[in-house]
Amino acid sequence: MSLQDILTKHVQEAITSLYNANLESVEFQATRKEFAGDITIVVFPMLRVVKGNPVQIGEAVGQYLVEKVDEVKAFNVVKGFLNVEINDAYYLNFFNEISNQASYGLVTPKEGDNAIMVEYSSPNTNKPLHLGHIRNNLLGYSVAEILKASGKKVYKTQIINDRGIHICKSMLAWKRYGNNETPESTGLKGDKLVGNYYVKFDQEYKNEIQQLVEEGKTEEDAKKQAPILVEAQQMLQKWESGDPETVALWEKMNGWVYEGFDVTYKNLGVDFDKLYYESQTYLLGKEFVAEGLKTGVFFKKEDGSVWCDLTDEGLDEKIVLRSDGTAVYMTQDIGTAIQRIKDFPDVGGMVYTVGNEQDYHFKVLFLILKKLGFDWAKNLYHLSYGMVDLPSGKMKSREGTVVDADDLVEDMAKTAEEISEELGKLDGYTQEEKQELYKTIGLGALKYYILKVDPKKRILFDPKESIDFQGNTGPFIQYTYARIQSILRKSDVDTSTKVSVDLHEKEKELLKQIQLFPEVVQNAAEQHSPALIANYTYDLVKEFNSFYQNVSILGADNDNEKQFRVQLSKVVGNTIKNAFGLLGINVPERM
Repeated sequence: MSLQDILTKHVQEAITSLYNANLESVEFQATRKEFAGDITIVVFPMLRVVKGNPVQIGEAVGQYLVEKVDEVKAFNVVKGFLNVEINDAYYLNFFNEISNQASYGLVTPKEGDNAIMVEYSSPNTNKPLHLGHIRNNLLGYSVAEILKASGKKVYKTQIINDRGIHICKSMLAWKRYGNNETPESTGLKGDKLVGNYYVKFDQEYKNEIQQLVEEGKTEEDAKKQAPILVEAQQMLQKWESGDPETVALWEKMNGWVYEGFDVTYKNLGVDFDKLYYESQTYLLGKEFVAEGLKTGVFFKKEDGSVWCDLTDEGLDEKIVLRSDGTAVYMTQDIGTAIQRIKDFPDVGGMVYTVGNEQDYHFKVLFLILKKLGFDWAKNLYHLSYGMVDLPSGKMKSREGTVVDADDLVEDMAKTAEEISEELGKLDGYTQEEKQELYKTIGLGALKYYILKVDPKKRILFDPKESIDFQGNTGPFIQYTYARIQSILRKSDVDTSTKVSVDLHEKEKELLKQIQLFPEVVQNAAEQHSPALIANYTYDLVKEFNSFYQNVSILGADNDNEKQFRVQLSKVVGNTIKNAFGLLGINVPERM
């Protein structure tokens, strides 16, 4: 039973015994540093059921706890806050219980529970992954790992946007200007090669618009009538009708892209249990649009287009099928959601990791699925996140001004190398070990910098700032972990046996921080927020470094103290490793 559970039970008993009233819940907060105490009970909410002076109520409840609860040794009241001091024995018992639990704080899924499917990445096959995709991938992967650690069965997935006009643009540009070049003939990753032709299409399209304007067309007409765009639209119609030559080109170029994506995912350390393709799910979406037309969920306009009227829900009318019968994104998303439940009947909810510019789209999607009668639609969640900016400004794929994901991962490792060389910390490492470490530090810096920020907030990403060995950064936390492993290597202590000591104030503070970990995991899962894990880990590391600077570990006064402090260091290291694992970050044994 957690400390909060123990205290809740006894505070409720105190209110019943002292005031003959029922208190439904007890509010806690951390005790402020300037006051004695390990945990604070907030008295003000009790005034709803107990009339009186909050200080007097706090005194009475505090006295009751000291007399009746073994774990409580003292208290003090400051205004309406009851600060409670806890016996060392409570913290030592807790520590001895968890000291050899490798997976402390992590919960195993129960047999028979509903699973959650987490979607992330979901790229288009007309360009390589960029910095914006990195935030998406890191967030989605981390949320999946956190949900798993909170006791849920999780499937990781993505929907690959492999059809549509934007895909045809790359295909047409390659057909016109590519001279049959391939990833092999150019030495380029397939996704980068195809991305170059997406940029090429945009350049040619702009040239043709300018030419038509010079010939007297309005800009609006020129944008619609540019020959290259008209030809791309014709190519899309050919693809949808199954034209063999168009489909063969589509399969070839998409194949190049998938090989490129696989390399990037491996570099980032993310994976998937199941892939979905828009080209395979949009038809199922069309089937359900037809079904919804019969049941009155959708209606047809005069031009033949199909819509859903959501005005009663405070939204507007949403198109689900164009007048020419072609699908829109909404059609495909309806089909994908339904297909996933068919494939994984144990899925009871889904998390969609998609940027906040799509907030409205997901409100509409979830409502439509509810209207179609799917019970699981009430358990759909849009993990909405802010964009990532660089000091140089916003990125645009079609203009080729994006920060490529592979290049960024490589640059991070190089930056880690430069800083590590300056600090001169790597004597005795082989060149291979150094390169592996640079990659671990660089990727850890990138992931931590992005994940420590609340998903909803926009990020200005500064690579140099992220690789700092001081402050709230990945390398600072990795360095502390490596320091702990060094202590463990130097010690000759048996860390498997239990010991009893008088706790130093710094040891107690560290134990209090460790004790929070399981609750932080559950809160992070509930809020879909890796930032809670990241910032908890930083607080734990700060607390450990304060302990390390104030208390001698290997030079302790006696064997009992030394054994306890080494064990305590080991548990902190293990908790850092578990927490960073939930963020997809590796921790080095040496640094």
